[in-house]
Amino acid sequence: MSGTESRNAESQRRVVNGVEYFDRGTVEGRNGRKYDRYAIHTRFVEVGEDQAELVREYVLPIYQEGDVLAFGAKVMAMCTGNVRTKEQVHPGFWAKTLSRHAGENHTGIGMHEPYKMQLTIDLCGAPRVVFASAVSAVTRPLGIHGLFYRICGKGVAGIDGFYYRSAFERYKDLALINNDNPVELCDELQKKTGVPVVLMDANDIDQNMLGKGTGFPLTDEEIQDAMRDNPSGQGGELTPLILIRPL
Repeated sequence: MSGTESRNAESQRRVVNGVEYFDRGTVEGRNGRKYDRYAIHTRFVEVGEDQAELVREYVLPIYQEGDVLAFGAKVMAMCTGNVRTKEQVHPGFWAKTLSRHAGENHTGIGMHEPYKMQLTIDLCGAPRVVFASAVSAVTRPLGIHGLFYRICGKGVAGIDGFYYRSAFERYKDLALINNDNPVELCDELQKKTGVPVVLMDANDIDQNMLGKGTGFPLTDEEIQDAMRDNPSGQGGELTPLILIRPL
């Protein structure tokens, strides 16, 4: 959701059965298995849209037996309404104080944003967030990173939004929170559409698999192989649905 340059090159653009997608090419996994990846271009998905309807509209017209779908976690959060607006978040003393000492995240909005810090406090409670901040302040100079998010837990690392550099105005005043029932959401989506689904929270640094449907045909390692270069993109691509075609 950042303002970085889109990777939707015209040379990758394809249109099949009325669906526009971008061919991200073939990658080979560690076990020698190869995968084609198609980044499906969608409209901007708003809060409360039906995720099954999105699959029917954008995926089924180009789906082939054996394909699997990586569904973007942020779009799933929009569909399920797992979001907060700035109007719903009111930075207090601890959020304003702790955010001033937080490290800046250059891939998205970090805890230096008081609204995001307050949302974390709302989710985890002030005592845990204060403790996590203190531990992080002591360990960060030693080269130890990530303890703040590990101590807070509750999916805090997956909070996205309130991002002033976002390619989309909507995300500048909206935060998205990863769903805590990813397997159930994937199973429900496959039941309604027939497409095996894995829920991914990916960026250019990490490809975080939140959960996959029961009986999903790829292993966790194979999913990481297929998604290792973040085919969804990091900017304004509007390609949250990645159709993976094992070869």
